[in-house]
Amino acid sequence: MARYAMVIDLRTCLGCQACTAACTQENQTPYWHDKWRTQVNDVQRGKFPHVTRDFFPRLCMHCENAPCVEVCPTGASYRTKEGVVLVDYEKCMGCQACVVACPYGARYPYEREDVGKAKEIFGEDNRHKVPHVDKCTFCYHRVAEGLEPACVATCPGEARLFGDLDDPNSKVAALVSSGQAKPLEPGFGTKPRVFYIW
Repeated sequence: MARYAMVIDLRTCLGCQACTAACTQENQTPYWHDKWRTQVNDVQRGKFPHVTRDFFPRLCMHCENAPCVEVCPTGASYRTKEGVVLVDYEKCMGCQACVVACPYGARYPYEREDVGKAKEIFGEDNRHKVPHVDKCTFCYHRVAEGLEPACVATCPGEARLFGDLDDPNSKVAALVSSGQAKPLEPGFGTKPRVFYIW
């Protein structure tokens, strides 16, 4: 059984937002209301003339101990057998308990107005038929077909890697087991499946 994870190498992220654009197109995120499944924060540090810019990609951490799953009253938020955290749109009642519970700010409401706008933009291809809470899915629909998540496939700096933590031939597994890639774990105890290289 696969245990999917992502590694993000902050040393090679260009801050180009290609991942954000690819995700938006693939997953029909409501960009018209500044809502994203993934985004890259531009962080400036220091004072002139010693200023540096860092780019910090953010997305759902697909936690092993996912607080969003624990608080969901309808079971709409759940983990797949591979450890991907998903939302069943039909079961989601929009209470947003999961939005509040997520310590990473990775969820947002896909509201009725967003559903209408998505239908207007995407027509018959619209995948968001009802209001719900939305988030990154590691492009589970693509992974099931043997493809990489859209953000990984489009990254020109190869800053994002996707793989199986249980596959000895996976670069992701090697980076995590060596300790080079580490979770962003500020003490939440969530055991994230997104790892970073600084």
